[in-house]
Amino acid sequence: MKYLIVGLGNPGPEYADTRHNIGFHVLDALASTMGSSFNPGRYGDRADIRHKGRAFILIKPTTFMNLSGKAVRYWMEQENIPAERTLVITDDLALPFGAIRIKPAGGAGGHNGLSSIIEVLGSETFPRLRFGIGNEFARGRQSEYVLGVWNETERKTLAERTELASKAVLQFGLLGIDQAMNGFNKR
Repeated sequence: MKYLIVGLGNPGPEYADTRHNIGFHVLDALASTMGSSFNPGRYGDRADIRHKGRAFILIKPTTFMNLSGKAVRYWMEQENIPAERTLVITDDLALPFGAIRIKPAGGAGGHNGLSSIIEVLGSETFPRLRFGIGNEFARGRQSEYVLGVWNETERKTLAERTELASKAVLQFGLLGIDQAMNGFNKR
């Protein structure tokens, strides 16, 4: 059984340590833990991992956030993986820092990456793991905050929360969306 795991972010060193790139960060941690690394591919960097008989294809789109749908559709078609076995990892301003919420479907919530995927797939029905980045920004400073680097307080627990998100990805593949939601949505 194959699963497509897409971590949203923007390519390039200037975005590497930003809140908006938490999807890339989670996949980097997961690949590293599983002894894999990313290689350039079409519309994204790819790493492959196996866990308890399941194959996970990890994709970090190189299309920039606003065109993430192009990469998601390409890899779903290329690997013949249906939407229900495709998990998108994204940052979320509406959740407190480090909170994880897994859902089987839903709207974009103002997130440009999710908007692109919904538009290209023509559906809101694909699982997503939302990683809370909080909303500690002054009025009119949302973009600066999202594209800003982690502060010292966040850095202290970032590795622990990223590891938790990585475990949620594996549980999604092993036990399904409902078990992943039950196991991780309140942690």
